[in-house]
Amino acid sequence: MTIFCSHCHRPLQAETSCLPTRAKQAPNASRPFRSTKSASKARRDQINAELQALRSLLPISAQEKERLSYLHTMALVCLRLRGAQLFPPGLAPPAGPALGTELLSLLPGFLLVLSADSKLVYISENVAQVLGLSVVDLLAQGDTVFDILDGRVGEDVHKKLLLARKEPGREVTFVSEMRTSKAFRLQHGGNRVVAVCGRFVALHWPPSPSSTAFLALCTPLVQSPSDGEAASQDDIFQSMHLLDMTFIDVTESVAYHLGYHREELVGQSWYSLLHPEDADLAAAQHRAVALGTGPGPAAGTAVLRVLRKDRAWTWLCVWARRDGGCITCTCRCLR
Repeated sequence: MTIFCSHCHRPLQAETSCLPTRAKQAPNASRPFRSTKSASKARRDQINAELQALRSLLPISAQEKERLSYLHTMALVCLRLRGAQLFPPGLAPPAGPALGTELLSLLPGFLLVLSADSKLVYISENVAQVLGLSVVDLLAQGDTVFDILDGRVGEDVHKKLLLARKEPGREVTFVSEMRTSKAFRLQHGGNRVVAVCGRFVALHWPPSPSSTAFLALCTPLVQSPSDGEAASQDDIFQSMHLLDMTFIDVTESVAYHLGYHREELVGQSWYSLLHPEDADLAAAQHRAVALGTGPGPAAGTAVLRVLRKDRAWTWLCVWARRDGGCITCTCRCLR
């Protein structure tokens, strides 16, 4: 029986072989697929050219473009792509840049838009006036809202966003420290406390997760005094509670801040004044202080909404501590 070579298809004798020929041709056959320095450089040059092209399309100043790293460039591109998906150019209302700047200057804070999965979609340019960070600097923290918030409130914020997503149109509010620039922290002694108030809105019909966005206004609150700084008595009031948070005493200055007289609050529960959306946060603070399970003084601090006598809601920064069989709260009204 004649045996043929599988490589060159010539008949082989028992003592002959085509292996030398195959071995000689193998290096030549693999050479086109071998990576070389010139090929690597060509790939890098192509990637750089593509990134430069993407950078040139970004609607930011030339000065900001010059200091963009490749990572920042891709972060901004992803932000714009998410925005284009939710807000197609054909559906966007016509507005000139001058009008947009004027409107932003009138806002008490900055605008924030999130996708259904909490990804950042839009941050208004006046964020720099509030946090001391530009949009580019803020994106360096990450691409979700949790990356720019204090990590301690992440679980509470997640619950509220989930609630708002299940009930589109329902307004939710949460307060948290937002990351700021180093210069801001040196000047104010910490990050900025910001109230985020917004709701999920279906931008297209029929509604779907890909066409639903969380639209919010982020309003800065007055900075809380540091632990070593004495607050003015005109800015605060104090209350004393049983371990179940029933009022047993409160300073007379509560009438100035909340409108109640001392006699109206004694015997009432602290929870009767709280906004329903802040009840879980207040309960967590209550447990941490009453049971002593918190990791230090910060566990006894919370920012909550309470009901004034005129039926309006006001924000309080509450420092709570346990004194034997009682809990003492120092409350400061936030603007």
